[in-house]
Amino acid sequence: MNDKIRNFSIIAHIDHGKSSLAQRLAEFSAGAVDDRRRSGGLKDSLVFDNMELEKLRGITIKQKTLRLLHNDYILNLIDTPGHVDFNYEVSRSLAASDGALLLVDATQGIQAQTISNLYLALEYNLAIIPVINKIDLPSADIERVKREIAEVIGGSADDAILVSAKTGEGVEDVLNAIVERIPSPRLDDQMVRWSDGQMDSRIVGQSLESHGKTQALIYDSYFDNYRGVVASVRVFNGSVCKGDNLKFVATGKVFECTEVGYFSSELVATDGLFDGDVGYVCGSLKDVRSVRVGDTITKNDNPAPPLPGYREPQPVVFCGLFPVDSVDYDNLRDSLEKLQLNDSAVKWQPETSAALGFGFRCGFLGLLHMDITQERLEREYNLNLVVTAPSVAYKVEKTNGEIITVNNPAELPTVQEIKSVDEPIVKATVIVPSDFIGAVMELCQNKRGVYVSREYISTDRVIIIYRLPLNEIVFDFFDTLKSISKGYASLDYELVDYIPAYLVKLYILLNGDILDALGSIVHRTRAAAFGRALALKLKKIIPEQLFDIPIQAAIGSKIIARETVKARRKDVLAKCYGGDVSRKRKLLEKQKAGKKRMKAVGKVQLPQDAFMAVLGN
Repeated sequence: MNDKIRNFSIIAHIDHGKSSLAQRLAEFSAGAVDDRRRSGGLKDSLVFDNMELEKLRGITIKQKTLRLLHNDYILNLIDTPGHVDFNYEVSRSLAASDGALLLVDATQGIQAQTISNLYLALEYNLAIIPVINKIDLPSADIERVKREIAEVIGGSADDAILVSAKTGEGVEDVLNAIVERIPSPRLDDQMVRWSDGQMDSRIVGQSLESHGKTQALIYDSYFDNYRGVVASVRVFNGSVCKGDNLKFVATGKVFECTEVGYFSSELVATDGLFDGDVGYVCGSLKDVRSVRVGDTITKNDNPAPPLPGYREPQPVVFCGLFPVDSVDYDNLRDSLEKLQLNDSAVKWQPETSAALGFGFRCGFLGLLHMDITQERLEREYNLNLVVTAPSVAYKVEKTNGEIITVNNPAELPTVQEIKSVDEPIVKATVIVPSDFIGAVMELCQNKRGVYVSREYISTDRVIIIYRLPLNEIVFDFFDTLKSISKGYASLDYELVDYIPAYLVKLYILLNGDILDALGSIVHRTRAAAFGRALALKLKKIIPEQLFDIPIQAAIGSKIIARETVKARRKDVLAKCYGGDVSRKRKLLEKQKAGKKRMKAVGKVQLPQDAFMAVLGN
């Protein structure tokens, strides 16, 4: 039966037309969208990127699975995001696929994030089909793009399929290529590719042990108010049928399968999913903590070992999420649990701030991931949140020999307790036109980067690789890179190492009180300039009060910068038209005494922009 099944994903850089092509594949296939929706056209019958936030930003945030029918073949398309912050979403899709379309814009050529995701697909030993999109545009340079693809994949790109997702040209050829070039799912092949091509004794033994037993990979999940937890699965071995007594291998949770089916324009229930199938499993599960993305579903009465090779997400950016109203604390916790079910890359734990009260310390894959998560919490769960300045994780060795990981500046030990601090280093890959090489290298040098290599992939495009501190690139590096390259540069990065660095904790005093939510860990050589810029920016953001507000940046007990938000003053002399000067002096002295008294008990109200002011430095 699985000889008629093809499971595939699409690898593409952001804005290269991935969602448009996926939509066209759905429209050219039977079973994906009905005739009524198909006749509405591409924009009126969106199957992909139909989340409100995806429409607003024009990017893919969540993967989506869709079953297509083509010439008696079942094509399971597992959609993927294109931005570097959602690389984990891509890895989950590729883990459940047997092949991938390498989609490249004919006007822009291959980009850094495309290369990163391509290498990830090659690690999974997937069949790659090159596809060149937007061939209808006047600026399309098909031959140049073919040469770039050939340079990256290490072969010829003459078999690349030329398409226009806008007009539909070549889409039928893509469907035929999926059937012809992507292999049908076979368990033995899966076990080989999941072990990175090395058939060691562990993999062979596990393959024999699990033969005939059910193994289904959970590659995504979400919470439905009526069905409970809905798990998206790829069946690698055996079957999952309605009424089966199933078990999650990692958590040990046992449940009865109440519904099973596949993904069309809506969920379509069936009797079961079999070897090679992609679909969903429900079991009236209300506890979202019982389901983990990457876990394996098996039969409770005949259990199998977990599937190997699945990658766990590693957060690189951390921030605090606090409810504006403290009564929403429990709602925020429940919302994070449900969101984590849908986006397992989000990690969180309770946190307390002297300034903001009770909240959660959350880990994300990047700034965009953090921003999207905040917006989803506010839009989908009706929460009003305060988000603190982001930071990265550092490894700290204390004088007593203890090694700890610090992702919150407030948790950094005192100078007397620290022996050394290691900061995370990433390998940053930038693809840029050769005209901007100097500007890009200067930017990387200013961010404490270490040059690694430079390689031309065509006569006018070059790959530049630098080793950069992660805390230097998670803030404004990408925006600056786009600015200096006039939008042509693309960036991809991966965490590679931790190295010692001279780092200090910089904190902000507001009206004499330490504001822990605005603390940050910075390199000592940049601390003074950073503190002055942050204090100046806070002065512009914090609204005037009826008393002076001193803003101070400090390292330890040393104040390195100060700004003052001057008090808003009422003109108490407005009613004095001439008369004795003693009358005016009396009014001024009375006002002065009142302001002094207010300063002693005054509390400063901070806007959300104040907590994100560090991003502009």
